[in-house]
Amino acid sequence: MDPRLNIIAHRLENVDRLIAVSGGKGGIGKSSVASTLALCLSKKNYRVGLLDLDFYGPSCHLILGIKGVYPEEERGILPPQVYGIKFMSIVYYAKENPLTVRGIDISNSIIELLAITRWEELDFLIIDMPPGIGDTTLDVIRLLKGVEFLVITTPSKVVLETVKKTLEMLKEAHVPILGVIENMKLNNSSWTRQEIETFDVKYLGEIGFDRSFEDFVGDRNKLLKSSFVEDINKLIPNLD
Repeated sequence: MDPRLNIIAHRLENVDRLIAVSGGKGGIGKSSVASTLALCLSKKNYRVGLLDLDFYGPSCHLILGIKGVYPEEERGILPPQVYGIKFMSIVYYAKENPLTVRGIDISNSIIELLAITRWEELDFLIIDMPPGIGDTTLDVIRLLKGVEFLVITTPSKVVLETVKKTLEMLKEAHVPILGVIENMKLNNSSWTRQEIETFDVKYLGEIGFDRSFEDFVGDRNKLLKSSFVEDINKLIPNLD
């Protein structure tokens, strides 16, 4: 048995809630939700960690404008604290280079990252997942006991079909599903909500399409004033 697995449990023993932000496809705002959710929770004086596990496209640091801070070694790795958030990302090790890893190499990298990172006491650890239901998702389910999944969709029928597959897999694995958030909402249609509720999964609410969001990326102060963050704040009570 890999001794690092016992270390992972020890590293996370003082984390109250593990929330994995997932979705069936890329480009649906998953990283934006994960990043701003961590920011909003921190603003509400929760102790928050943010872990970017998107090996092929880590972007939380870009969304929040995190730069010039790095993990420190001290009986493991201490994540830098930015805006009240303890932040860890694969980007610290891959830099801006593409990661050419797959299969067992991804699993080994995830185990190593979880085993060395010292989160200490947290109310929430938000995990930005890669798209789909590949190796990273399966490893997170296996390694992080008690992890809850927050699934992101959009009003797109194509996206929703992939989200349905994600929900089916999570339910088959008996993984807790917090619910589904509908991002990039353009109208008052209830179609997406009705489709989600057929899975006996909670529809947590919607985030309106914010045309100005890209202008705010990398600027914490502007992000906090955006309609995107305003909608995120409205959804936080639904996470209980």
